[in-house]
Amino acid sequence: MNLFARFRTSFLPTALLAAGVLLLLPGWVQAQAKAPGRPLMAYVGTFSSPLKDVLSTQVDLPPGNGRGIHLFQVNRSTGAMKPAGIYRMGTSPSSLIINESGTRLYSANETDRVGDDKQGTVSAFSVGPKDGKLTLLNTVPSGGAGPTYVSIHPSGRHLLVANYFGGSVSVLPILKDGQLGKATDVKVDAGKIGPTTSANAPAGSFAFSGHDRTHAHMIQSDPSGRFVLHVDLGLDKIYVWKFDAKKGTLTPNTPASVSLPPGDGPRHFHFHPDGKWFYSIQEEGSNIVLFDYDAEKGTLASRQTISTLPPGFAGSNFCSELLVSDDGKFVYAGNRLYDTIGIFSVGPDGKLSYVGEQWTRGNYPRSFNFDPTGNFLYCCNQRADNIAVFKVNHKTGKLRFTGEYVPVGNPSCVAFLDLSKED
Repeated sequence: MNLFARFRTSFLPTALLAAGVLLLLPGWVQAQAKAPGRPLMAYVGTFSSPLKDVLSTQVDLPPGNGRGIHLFQVNRSTGAMKPAGIYRMGTSPSSLIINESGTRLYSANETDRVGDDKQGTVSAFSVGPKDGKLTLLNTVPSGGAGPTYVSIHPSGRHLLVANYFGGSVSVLPILKDGQLGKATDVKVDAGKIGPTTSANAPAGSFAFSGHDRTHAHMIQSDPSGRFVLHVDLGLDKIYVWKFDAKKGTLTPNTPASVSLPPGDGPRHFHFHPDGKWFYSIQEEGSNIVLFDYDAEKGTLASRQTISTLPPGFAGSNFCSELLVSDDGKFVYAGNRLYDTIGIFSVGPDGKLSYVGEQWTRGNYPRSFNFDPTGNFLYCCNQRADNIAVFKVNHKTGKLRFTGEYVPVGNPSCVAFLDLSKED
């Protein structure tokens, strides 16, 4: 703990404040002054190279083409994105979350080590109410190596973190000023690692990613806030925790977890808007599993498994993102290597039916997200260094490419904030 304290008070404030100067692009400030209203902002997290002048000898990371958190103004009518600046970070802020009031942004910085500390970090930012500019509040250890996902508990008082390389999840208090406090709980996954080959994978698949050790990949509360769920890809399990909102601690539910088929590798999940259905996407099994969710008990019961790929597909594929539309009518599933978004309709009983697919216009779609209206979907093509923009058909669920490509080095996620609603 003393090491963490020295880490926070010495290295981070100096290094990250020096690295994190928001670089406004030419003419952006003038354009804001002429804008008729406050903009719709997009914040793109990236895999970013260590900054040579500050962090090159301190951060253990592979090279990345991003430069930190990239800011954009979004055209509400066309979905086009206009560059609005970069908050420079060399620690790969690969997952972003914005609080409900739109005043704070939090990033999971997907590094294995900063300095002598074999942990990743999480950063807190304030958001400028008129221009969306980011100002660093603080950066703290994440409770494990390689934090890959952050979410905010419905109370707004806790940040939940999944540490992929550390195989752990943690709870960090959100203080009154928006800064992050020291972790109030850290849980380390343990158990038998699943096989490197999934029986449910497509014919001829050599897909192998996370069955070498424990890998916590996502953590999020259920809608009520009483339970917190997280997935471990290497263990092929979904964990369910009882959450103490006063103490910020996790206690195993009964049962403490549900298992997916060995080798399938659960990666992400999404609750249906009605709260009764829970969908999990498996990275190596290339499928979606529908669970019935008992909100009173915090239990999951599987009811359907469906492939994310079209009939007859053969070869290797890695699944990535999973999203349920706000109206609950459609589910979207990301396929990497095959590079499509699978589209599924939701039946009256929650079961999924295959509708079709959309090519992502780039390779390795790591994640995607809807704008606040749900009219556009933005796909982060990690290895193509771009974000492709699609128009959403609310009746059919299908996607139509708008022709808009947004250049961003190794984009990992995109989060939106409508500043016109923050008055």
